[in-house]
Amino acid sequence: MNRKRVIVSGAVQGVFFRDTCRREAASQGVGGWVRNLPDGTVEAAFEGAADAVGKLVDWAHDGPPAARVDQVLVHDEEPEGLSGFEVRPTPPPDAVRHDHAPPGSPPPQAGP
Repeated sequence: MNRKRVIVSGAVQGVFFRDTCRREAASQGVGGWVRNLPDGTVEAAFEGAADAVGKLVDWAHDGPPAARVDQVLVHDEEPEGLSGFEVRPTPPPDAVRHDHAPPGSPPPQAGP
């Protein structure tokens, strides 16, 4: 079992990214979720066999045809045993770290 969390930036909202991601995950047998974030990015967690999760991470670098993906941040995470794939609602702006670090990460260090 493998789990990756991705943050996708670019023109990725309003282009059916989440629904297409849900369909791609279902076709690969990958569990997890996807949601828009208030800053215009899309966040997703993919969980399943390593090769299937890898295919979803690769797909996120392109997204659906109408998307323009500029960057994909990929974080390894501990699997949670998720089954099925869901589109989650956008969280409130104050519920998301702006550095896109995985939940539970230490706060970012201030520069010199």
